[in-house]
Amino acid sequence: MVYNLLVVALVVIGLVKAIWAVYDQCTYWKRRRAPRLPTAPMFGSGWQMFFRKMSIPEFSQYQYDYRKDVRYIGSMDFFTPTVVIRDPALIRDLGIKYFEHFTDHQNFVDEEMDPIFGKNVFSLRGERWREMRNTLSPTFTASKMRFMFELVSKCCKEFTDYLYDHPEQFTTIEAKDIFTRYTNDVIATAAFGISVNSLKNQNNEFYLKGVDASNFGGFFKFIKFLLFRMSPRLTKMMGLTFFTKDTTKFFYNVVSETVRTRDEQNIVRPDMIHMLMQARDKDKPSTHQMTIDDIVAQAFIFFLAGFDTASTLMCYTVYELALNPDIQERLREEVDRYMTEGNGEISYEALTKMEYLEMVTSEALRKYPPVPFIDRSCVQKFELSPAAPGYDSITIKPGDVLGFPVYGMHHDPKYFPEPEKFDPERFNEQNKDKIDPYVYLPFGIGPRKCIGNRFALMEAKLLTANLLHRFYLKRIAKTTVPIVYSKKNFSMNPEHGFWIGLEKRER
Repeated sequence: MVYNLLVVALVVIGLVKAIWAVYDQCTYWKRRRAPRLPTAPMFGSGWQMFFRKMSIPEFSQYQYDYRKDVRYIGSMDFFTPTVVIRDPALIRDLGIKYFEHFTDHQNFVDEEMDPIFGKNVFSLRGERWREMRNTLSPTFTASKMRFMFELVSKCCKEFTDYLYDHPEQFTTIEAKDIFTRYTNDVIATAAFGISVNSLKNQNNEFYLKGVDASNFGGFFKFIKFLLFRMSPRLTKMMGLTFFTKDTTKFFYNVVSETVRTRDEQNIVRPDMIHMLMQARDKDKPSTHQMTIDDIVAQAFIFFLAGFDTASTLMCYTVYELALNPDIQERLREEVDRYMTEGNGEISYEALTKMEYLEMVTSEALRKYPPVPFIDRSCVQKFELSPAAPGYDSITIKPGDVLGFPVYGMHHDPKYFPEPEKFDPERFNEQNKDKIDPYVYLPFGIGPRKCIGNRFALMEAKLLTANLLHRFYLKRIAKTTVPIVYSKKNFSMNPEHGFWIGLEKRER
C-alpha cells in the first residue's frame, strides 16, 4: 500500500513538473512583456523545422521577418529562452562590446558524453576555450596559409586533372559529392598529413567517415539529435554519443598514430597537429594540460567544418556561375590572366589579388551563408533595453541564448537590394565599404568568429579558379532553379542536389 502511494506521488509530482515546464515555456516571453514568436509545447518556436515543415534557412528567414518593427524577439529553443537579435547595432554590442557576457556557444554535448565533440574549440567554454583558441590561432596566420597553400594547390591540381582526364564520368556532376571529395583530400593532408585521392579511390575511409559524421539526415539520427537537444541528461544516461563509435574510433586512431610516429621519429610538419603537439609540450602553467583527446577533437572539428561547409560554399559558387554565364566569363578572363602570368598556375600572392574572384565568393557567402543562424550562450546576467516602445526591458540570464539570424539579414532588401539576385557588384571597391559589417556575417562575429575562415576561402577560391580555367560550367536539365532547400537535413543543402554540367576547354 505504501509502495503504491509512493509511486502515485512520484507520478503526480512528475506530471506537475512537466505541466509547469510546458506552461513556463509557452508563457515565458509573454510574462516578460517582450515581443515573441509562437511557441509549441515541448518543441518551442522551432517546431516547424524539427517536424520538417521548414528548412533551416526558411526558419531563419521566418524568425527574422516575424516582427520587423522590433530590435529583437523572444523565442524558445525547446525549453531554452532565446533572444533573436534583428538590430545590427545591438548585434555589434552583444557580439563584441559585451562579449564577456556571451562568450560561449550553446552546448548540448559535454566532454563526458562525447569527448571528440565536447572538447573541440567550437564546443569548449570559458577559460578552456580561450586557451585552445590561442593555441590554434597561429595555425591560421598568413605565413601558415602560404605553407598550406602548396598542399591545397597540389590537391586542387590532382582533382581538376582527374576531372579533365575522365570526361566520360564527369560531364554531368552532383557538385556536393564531388567537392566533398576535394575538401576531404585537402584536410587529410593539411591537418592529418595523409595523402588521399578521393576521386580515384572513391571509397577511402577518410571520405566515408566524413560522410557519416556530417550527415544528420535519416530517422534514427533525427531522433538522436532531438534527444540531445531536449534532454542531454537522458542521452548521457543512455550512453549515446553524438557521432558513431566507428567514426570516433577511426579519427582517434589516425591522430594518435600520427602523434606517436612524429614523437618517435622527431617529424616536424607545420600543420595543425604539430601546433597542438607543441602546446602539449609547453612547460608553462595552463588551466588544462593538452591530452591526446584534445588533439583528436581539434583535428576532427577542423575536418568536419571543412568537409561540409567549405564544400557547400564551392557548390553554391559554381551553381551561380552556371546560371550566370556573363559573370562566369568575366571571372574566367581574370583567372586566365593570372594563369598566364603564373605559367599555368596560381600562386598564393596571385590568389589574394584576384578582385573579381573575391567579389563572386563574397556574394555566394551573402546569398548562401554557411551557417544560417549564429548562437551565443549567456554566462553573465545582462539587462537588455526594450525591443520597441511599449515593451519592457528583459533580463538575459546565464544559460539563455542569443541568436543572430544571418540568413534573414543577408536577404533583407533594406541592406541588400534584390536579395535573391546574384550580384557580385555589391562587393566591388565602391560598394563594399557601404555594407554594414554587422549585417554581413558569413563567418560569425567577434572573438568567436570562425577560426578557419581564411583556410576555407583559400581552398574554395583556388578550386573555383582551376575549374574555370579547365571547364565551362553549364546549366543542365537536372539543375534546380530556384533552389529548394532540403527539410530533411539541418544544413543549407538543396533538396535535389547541386547538378551542373562540365564542358572541357581546349588547352
